Amino acid sequence: MVIFLYAFLLGCVCGLRSMTAPAVVAWGAHLGWLHLEGSPLAFLANKISLVIFSLFAVGELIADKLPFIPPRTQAGPLGVRILFGAICGAALCFSAAASPILGAMLGGLGGIAGAFAGYAYRRRFSLTVPDLLLALLEDLVAVGGGLFLVSHL
Repeated sequence: MVIFLYAFLLGCVCGLRSMTAPAVVAWGAHLGWLHLEGSPLAFLANKISLVIFSLFAVGELIADKLPFIPPRTQAGPLGVRILFGAICGAALCFSAAASPILGAMLGGLGGIAGAFAGYAYRRRFSLTVPDLLLALLEDLVAVGGGLFLVSHL
C-alpha cells in the first residue's frame, strides 16, 4: 500500500514543480530504479525523454524565480500539474505492479494538493522571508523528495 502513498506524494512534487516529477521518473527508469518496460509509459525510460524532461525541469527551476510567471493555481498551470502528476503516479504503480489507474488518480490529486500547498506556503511566508529563499527551499523539497520517492520503491 505504500506505493499509493508514493504516487500521491510524487503528484505533490508535480504540484510544486511540474517538470521535476517527470524528470525524476525518467532518471529513475534510466538508473534501473523503476521498471516501465511493456507499459504505455515506457517512453519515460528512453534517453530522449530523460534529456527533454531534465532540460524542462532545470528551465522551470530557473523560471519559477521570475516575476511574470503565472500562479500555479491558474487553470493552465494547474492542469499541467494534474496531468503530469497522474502520469508519474501511474508510472510508479506500473513499476511496482500495482493499479496504474489508482496511481494516476492519486498522482493527479497530489498535483492539486501540491500546487495549492506550495502556493499557500509561498504567500504565507513571503511577508517575512525573501521569496528567493522560499523558492529555493521548495526546489530542494521537490527535487530531493522526488528522487527519494523513485529510488525507494
